Amino acid sequence: MRFQRIGKKGQAYFRIVLTEHTKKPLGEFLELLGSYDPHKKDLKCKKERIEYWMSKGVKASPTVHNLLINKKVISGDKKLSWKAKVIEKTPEAAPAKPAEAPAPAAQ
Repeated sequence: MRFQRIGKKGQAYFRIVLTEHTKKPLGEFLELLGSYDPHKKDLKCKKERIEYWMSKGVKASPTVHNLLINKKVISGDKKLSWKAKVIEKTPEAAPAKPAEAPAPAAQ
């Protein structure tokens, strides 16, 4: 169960669809379970069908899972849906120390 983005550029609108995880997000789906408008925060879904499929072992994507919990369609704990990329710091070369002048040789 995951989102399928529809709508124009800058005007996102999502379908909640049931599909295999190996299929493309914009490809075929088995069943249309609802829709979500993020601009109006409006969720329309088939609660009975979502509960049915989840009882059969279907897993929702983390974002869909969290949305369904927020809207009280299902109950449970939220999942981590987004993780910031860790920027690895490359060890920079330490600033070069000025070479010490050799001590004057005694004559």
